[in-house]
Amino acid sequence: MHDDQDGISRIEEGMSESGLAGLLTGLCHTDEENPFPLWQNGNVSPCFNQLVLGALPHAGMAVMCACYLGMARCGAVQSSPPCGWVLRAVSALLAALLYAGDVVLVSVLREEDMFLDILTDSCGLLAMLLHFSAACVLLRTAFRRKRGPPVLPVTILLLIPNHVITLITYSENKEYLTPTEPLKLARLVLASARSFLFAVYLFGFVFPFVRDDGYTLYINAVDGSPLISERPPPDTGEMVAEDGSGCISRLFYLWLNPLLRRGARGELDAPADLYHLPQKLRTSVVRGYFHQCWQSCQKGAGRRETPDRWPTPVGRNLLNGTWSSRHRDEPAELEDDVGLLRVLHKAFGLRYYLLGVLKATVNLSSFAGPLLLSSLVNFMEENGAPVSRGVWCVLGLFATTLFSAVLQNIYAFEVSKVALAARGALVSTIYGKALRVSSCSLAGSSLGEVVNLMSADADRVVNFLNSFHELWSLPFRFAVTLYLLYLQVGVAFLGGLGVALVLVPFNKFLASRILSHNKEMLQFKDSRVKLMTEILFGIRVIKFYNWEAHFARMVADCRKQELSHLRALKYLDAVCVYTWAALPVVISILTFVTYVLLGHPLTAAKVFTTLALVGMLIAPLNAFPWVLNGILEAKVSLERIQRLIKLTNQDLQAYYALMTPEDSQTSILLNQGAFSWTRPPGSTDPEAAEPGAAKESLHLHGLTLHVAQGSLVAVVGKVGCGKSSLLAALTGELSRLSGVLYVANREAGFGLASQEPWIQHASVRDNILFGKDYDAAFYQAVIEACALSEDLNVLPNGDRTEVGENGVTLSGGQKARLALARAVYMDKDIYLLDDPLAAVDTDVAEHLMKKCIMGLLRGKTRILCTHRIEFVDKADVMVLMDNGTIIKTGPPAEILPLVQTLPQMERNDHIAEQDDSTEQDGDKPESSSDLFVDDDPHLLEGERKQVGGLAWRVYQTYWRAVGGVLATSILLSLLLMQASKNASDWWLSHWISELRSNGSSTTNGSSSTPVASPHLLLFSPGGLLSPLPSVEAFASNNTSLDVRFYLTVYASIAASNTVFTALRAFLFAYGVVCAASAIHNRLLDRVLKATVAFFDTTPLGRILNRFSSDLYSVDDSLPFTLNILLANVFGLLGMLAVIGYSLPWVLVALLPLALLYHRTQHFYRHTSRELKRLCSLTLSPMYSHFSETLTGLGTIRASGSSARFEEESARRLEQNQRCLFLSTAAMQWLDIRLQLIGVAVVTGLGAIAVLQRQYAAVDPGLVGLSLSYALSITSLLSGLIFSFTQTEMQLVSVERTEEYSTGLPVEPQHQNAQLPPAWPRQGCVEFRDVVVAYREGLPNALDGVTLTVRPGEKIGILGRTGSGKSTMFLALFRMVELSEGRILLDQLDISTVGLAQLRSRLAIIPQDPFLFSGTVRRNLDPCGQHLDQQLLDVLVQCHLSTVVSRMGGLDAEVGERGKCFSAGQRQLLCLARALLTEAKVLCIDEATASVDQKTDALLQQTIRRRFQDKTVLTIAHRVNTIMDSDRVLVMNAGKVVEFDTPAALCQTDNSAFQRLIREPGD
Repeated sequence: MHDDQDGISRIEEGMSESGLAGLLTGLCHTDEENPFPLWQNGNVSPCFNQLVLGALPHAGMAVMCACYLGMARCGAVQSSPPCGWVLRAVSALLAALLYAGDVVLVSVLREEDMFLDILTDSCGLLAMLLHFSAACVLLRTAFRRKRGPPVLPVTILLLIPNHVITLITYSENKEYLTPTEPLKLARLVLASARSFLFAVYLFGFVFPFVRDDGYTLYINAVDGSPLISERPPPDTGEMVAEDGSGCISRLFYLWLNPLLRRGARGELDAPADLYHLPQKLRTSVVRGYFHQCWQSCQKGAGRRETPDRWPTPVGRNLLNGTWSSRHRDEPAELEDDVGLLRVLHKAFGLRYYLLGVLKATVNLSSFAGPLLLSSLVNFMEENGAPVSRGVWCVLGLFATTLFSAVLQNIYAFEVSKVALAARGALVSTIYGKALRVSSCSLAGSSLGEVVNLMSADADRVVNFLNSFHELWSLPFRFAVTLYLLYLQVGVAFLGGLGVALVLVPFNKFLASRILSHNKEMLQFKDSRVKLMTEILFGIRVIKFYNWEAHFARMVADCRKQELSHLRALKYLDAVCVYTWAALPVVISILTFVTYVLLGHPLTAAKVFTTLALVGMLIAPLNAFPWVLNGILEAKVSLERIQRLIKLTNQDLQAYYALMTPEDSQTSILLNQGAFSWTRPPGSTDPEAAEPGAAKESLHLHGLTLHVAQGSLVAVVGKVGCGKSSLLAALTGELSRLSGVLYVANREAGFGLASQEPWIQHASVRDNILFGKDYDAAFYQAVIEACALSEDLNVLPNGDRTEVGENGVTLSGGQKARLALARAVYMDKDIYLLDDPLAAVDTDVAEHLMKKCIMGLLRGKTRILCTHRIEFVDKADVMVLMDNGTIIKTGPPAEILPLVQTLPQMERNDHIAEQDDSTEQDGDKPESSSDLFVDDDPHLLEGERKQVGGLAWRVYQTYWRAVGGVLATSILLSLLLMQASKNASDWWLSHWISELRSNGSSTTNGSSSTPVASPHLLLFSPGGLLSPLPSVEAFASNNTSLDVRFYLTVYASIAASNTVFTALRAFLFAYGVVCAASAIHNRLLDRVLKATVAFFDTTPLGRILNRFSSDLYSVDDSLPFTLNILLANVFGLLGMLAVIGYSLPWVLVALLPLALLYHRTQHFYRHTSRELKRLCSLTLSPMYSHFSETLTGLGTIRASGSSARFEEESARRLEQNQRCLFLSTAAMQWLDIRLQLIGVAVVTGLGAIAVLQRQYAAVDPGLVGLSLSYALSITSLLSGLIFSFTQTEMQLVSVERTEEYSTGLPVEPQHQNAQLPPAWPRQGCVEFRDVVVAYREGLPNALDGVTLTVRPGEKIGILGRTGSGKSTMFLALFRMVELSEGRILLDQLDISTVGLAQLRSRLAIIPQDPFLFSGTVRRNLDPCGQHLDQQLLDVLVQCHLSTVVSRMGGLDAEVGERGKCFSAGQRQLLCLARALLTEAKVLCIDEATASVDQKTDALLQQTIRRRFQDKTVLTIAHRVNTIMDSDRVLVMNAGKVVEFDTPAALCQTDNSAFQRLIREPGD
């Protein structure tokens, strides 16, 4: 020790010589003789400890860490940082923050070692920040896979002695251990926390947790890839959201930054650019888990165990679309009597309830902030209060606001994840159930209703997850607020509470009214969407018949009903808004009156606190009905989905016999089978009793049939005898009432070509492959056999050409052959072919029989239903059906004589193809040149996504839709409402200042009567716009006159405020309903006027989306968000005005804050807007695929493709879920940043207030005001950004409807005023050099056609596919406009006539029979222009009277799109429509293709008789019809080849007519 002292003395001498002694003496407060002691009072001296053991190692650390900042980084690091490195970086950063905190505390304490401590802490702060930076840099280098340079932990170890000595010193000093010295205690806590962080750092170094795999952030990356990568950084589309991110990254959503940066650059163009979902939210994972829960609920309910029914986890790549189709997992059975709510509860309940605990914590912490603010203001007012109290308040304020902000953010994001998983499970369940439900059960629901379950109802059930926790949290907050109010004014609060409680039943009444109106509105919305679906499906028929105006009226009627309920809803909303605004004033005034009557003096402190608490009371009261409403809506929707789940599934095991016949060659065996389209008796399905719900027109009975393997069975019979029903019975789509049905190798499925070809919205090749692998040789053979080679040569991109929804861009013949090709490519053992020859001409039919049915399918079992009896002699067995039963089975030689023989030329009857409806064959897809790029094979695939910010015209559109005057009135009423609110706040502040000055002069500043808990004002979530009173006791002698005067003025201003509020609420409600009405009317008008080409090139789902979800946004979501936005904007303006008036200096501080806000929201808004657009964009394909699946259910199930379709649905759902998840994450990214800015502002203001109080007097009222504003301004600004973004997102719907309302190509709308009413009198049709091309650059569909049809002539039109037959009709009806030439009708150019005038004077029987759901009467005569007797007469003439009378006469329902009739009967009904017309010109486009020959012959007689003096143009398909014609027109390649009488053409050598007749026979 003596040596030490000598050594120190030498150091001291050296120091004094160097002039440092004075500095050290001042710094360490030591005497000049021993300025730098090593030991002091039995311990290491603070000077040595802080300088040598503290500042020096810190300086060394800073230098060492700075050396690593310049290290070369790797190009692309493909995994999340190892846990050890994260621990080290975080502890370094937190330690830096703790040093900063210590600097603040030292500055406030002002002890003698102050400068020494500040020096050491500053060195520590700098060193730790550099250490943190070095760790971040090293994470981007090769060191990330190791522990890093050992010098870093060594520098940490060097700091340990300093910390140990500091802690010992503090613990020995009793001042640091007593709560009365909170600042010193805080220093001890900070020192302990730093020591703990160093321990964490060293732990992170010792256990680096560097894994070799498994923490990849990229979907295709293999961890272990080279660290220094040559590739550019991976695309965001390859990254997985959230998985693999560290705690800090998850907390602050740092993992989202690459995507946000990409969005800010405007590069988010497609769903493929987005992150993949986290593993737990993947659709396949959610589905698997949900099905497990379903299973366990079944077992719990005592169901039979079905372990083999559930799909094993799918390992296929969803994106490449390759499937093995030889063996499929049986899709999951969703049994009927399991409660959906129970399964949802089992799947997501536990996690959801745990989030409830988090919600409770958030609620409790939200009360801590206001309480601390209240304490802080009290501290400001007390003159002798110790400064430590203020510091504790500020620290507490910081901690609680931060804690509350972080927890609230975590809660919101986690709830959204549960909601997303639930949505995935529900949508998958609905789709899966629709695939498995029996056709009979599904018959009671329309397509639109089932699709609505997936869209609207699933979303409502999901929204319940957001509402449920509010159900208990609101009453909880209400109770706490009431207790605080009781502490303030005692029992007087019951006066105001009475009013509030009276409003509870009123709110309940409002909620129930809102619910019932909502339910009614949704029903009308359902029926409107259903009607729109039908209109879009039948748009060609509507245009041909000129029914647009009638159907527009029908939609308008539905919309009117819908809007009446919407209007009621909005007015009820307005009442809610009004009561919410008026209630605080009423309650507070009643409370004050009660308080005064009870004999208490009323003070300003009481006034303010009571007002603030009443404000807090209103929020739960106001929100509660809406929460209840959301829960009730979810209940209704859940019941609707449950009804679907309860429908009976197809039970194929019970349907088919399990026994095997003795004869191994049997393929199909049917013995005494009875089948029905309705459910069997005793069925429990809810819709079982619904009339017209299914095909009640036909029961199959007494069916006995034996089909040997490899045989060809031809089924014949007249229209409606049950041929198609027989095939449906074989595939399991009917109810088996009795008998036995055996099918060999049923599991392999059937090759089914249905009578109405079902074509997917995909390329020709994808339609044929139908999920199977591409086998070039077999594929080519199928194309040849199905006579598709020539068609593919004509199509713009061959077999890669997209066909429109339901194959709208193909002709009838092409659709039939494409469906046949798909069935053939499936390579099944059994083929069911439902009249595939009906829609093709004779030579093609011959080709199909020879090359396909008798060629490629030789050796397969084939059942062929047909009316073309000239081909059935090739069959092994022939079956004759009538009236739902098999009359006779035998070889063709036996059966053919029973079928009525027809003229000799019968073999050649089908000369023309059923609907070349269009050389559209190749040309149609491209008819809308502005929508597509020439070289793009996916012509119809992508919906265009708007990019960039919302155009200003979108806002203008909505402004115009509301109406300029009305919109201005709404803004004016908002302004007056805000102004009166601010005036009332100003009046209160004026009252306070008056009372305060009176109180001061009376009591001379004595503080004799402290008021209990005075400043709970700051509880108010929005803050009160008034300064806080300082609590120097108010004199009890303020006169009641004063109180009455101030209260009266206050009440008057408040009353005017409620009037303006009511005005604003009701004007707004009226305005948004006007806008909703105007936007819908414009959209409907434009869509109905659009050209046919638009409908051919736009998928139905995309147009329907505008009429359903986009209009729902305009009706409901947009007004809701816009209302909040306007309230926020005006609230902010009012607040800034008041702040500027009372505390101008706050505005200066707000400037940088405003810039920070602007930058943050600008960064966020770009991406959020694109994500919303992508959400809309990925929603359409999901719904389109669902409606497509429902339409083609028979084909999908027969071929055993259910599992593949379920996977495709899951893939589309996954894309939409990706967009939704990231949209939510982006909102939370913004929220946490805004919350942190708010925390910083509140803490900063609190700290400044405490410091200012130390050095200068400060007005506590101003402090209270600034703090309450700091709270409310941050929440208001964040509310403003959210509501603005949400409004912008909802305005995307206006943008999308506006795109259709202004951008669609429309048909010419002019009318000819001089047109004679009786035109055309004669029916003379003349084509003069007519040229038609569907699009520029394509071959002409009609090329210089010149011909004249004389009045009353009957013309037959012949020609091969693509020769231009149907195009002539389209040109005549002006469905396509001429490129050159003219068409004259009775010498008048039809281009000078209005479209409505032209089409109403012509009649057509189109090839596609289209019926609207509704009655037979409505289908025959939608506009109600004919008597019932006339309708019954035409039904007799069309041989439909018996069928219709059996179904219930003219008022019988035809079912959705006529599903109660067979295809032939539907064609007959369309023919009946034409018979009602009085038009002079009738065009028949092969309208009897699905009708048997006997009926057809009778119909031709009817047509000849009814249209004796009319001009009739027939695209012929039976030669006897042609032979009866006055003249025959033969077309080829768009030109007229021959035009003469049949007799003349038969006698002409080498005539094309002769060739067409004789060719098949050669």
